[in-house]
Amino acid sequence: MDKLVIRGGRRLSGTVAASGSKNSSLPVIAATLLCGNGTFVLHNIPDLQDIKTFTQLLQHLGAETTFSDNTMTISTEKVKSVQAPYELVKKMRASIYVLGPMLARFGTARVSLPGGCAFGPRPIDLHLMAMEKLGARITIETGYIDASMDGGKLRGAHIEFPVTSVGATGNAVMAAVLAEGMTTIGNAAAEPEIETLCRFLKAMGANIKGIGTTELKIKGTSSLEAVEFHNIFDRIEAGTLLAAAAITGGEITVNGVIPEQLKAVLKKFVHAGCTIETSENSVTLKSPEILVPTDVVAKPYPSFPTDMQAQWIALMTRADGTSHITDKIYHERFNHIPELNRLGAHIEIRKNQAVVHGLRKLSGTKVMSTDLRASASLVIAGLVAEGTTEVLRVYHLDRGYEKIEVKLNSLGADIKREQYKEFE
Repeated sequence: MDKLVIRGGRRLSGTVAASGSKNSSLPVIAATLLCGNGTFVLHNIPDLQDIKTFTQLLQHLGAETTFSDNTMTISTEKVKSVQAPYELVKKMRASIYVLGPMLARFGTARVSLPGGCAFGPRPIDLHLMAMEKLGARITIETGYIDASMDGGKLRGAHIEFPVTSVGATGNAVMAAVLAEGMTTIGNAAAEPEIETLCRFLKAMGANIKGIGTTELKIKGTSSLEAVEFHNIFDRIEAGTLLAAAAITGGEITVNGVIPEQLKAVLKKFVHAGCTIETSENSVTLKSPEILVPTDVVAKPYPSFPTDMQAQWIALMTRADGTSHITDKIYHERFNHIPELNRLGAHIEIRKNQAVVHGLRKLSGTKVMSTDLRASASLVIAGLVAEGTTEVLRVYHLDRGYEKIEVKLNSLGADIKREQYKEFE
């Protein structure tokens, strides 16, 4: 098992490029299951453990894939199996994305109940509700979702989500593009990752209107074509790198981004005293001498993202005062707080809010990763902790950050990856 050994106290500076988005790559890769001919060429796909796991799932179903230099080719012509097994699905919650495409193409699907990060319940009921609205029969037995339908074809319907869900929106859109008739999706997620999925489906030949809004209209089509496609940047990775620079009093430029998609996060950096400059495809951050405590509320896009709240909590440990971080999406996503407190932070949890009392001295010690973004918060804190911080179980980190220690070291950090035994 790997750990990161961080020697704190280094100011970050320089230029770094953002990787491709994990959260858009996964539904885009799943959408290739909708097409039974041709070969897809997908560019700017990050080299991550989640991508490898999802690729293994497609290969199990019968797809042929290659991956080199962040370009993936996929042919799903030979896909015959409609069963996504527990052994693969348990590793990541996003495996549920294969449900809609397989049901739309084959008329049946058998998908294990998913796994993923352990930070509280994230039910799949909205995914199943959407499939039922489109005409599927759903049963859950022995840990598997069994979906089928009469006549072998989904039918267009009106789907109104009671709460916004990125995953359920993606699954519903993928199922609807091959359904008969018109589908409308209300209270749809408007995140850039869903917009990217819709653009990919349109390139394949789907008829989708309202892309980038909370109401999508999809007119079903009988077939789709394999295409070449460029993935967007990872806005969460970019925000994490900016937070790492800000906490060290540094100045960095992140290239290959779309600043508009970072608008809510950049606004909070400005409130915290940072200077932000943007170009068409880059963001430059210069940190102040002392950070200003800044409250955030994590809500659906275009608000501050839940995937950045852990990193923001770490950043606010160095602000001169008290800040409040509220998560309106995942109320139990605070497993990183006890570990940050082990480093010397003073953070209280009040229901779905973290209260951070800043400017406490952080001191290096061993801390444990519990999920993907929690891992990033510990790395950020370790950059300013006195002495050495060891972040254990970084397999969580590797699920969503492409060579993050390499990127941070290129900016001046001192991080080494080492192996260790869990109970040494």
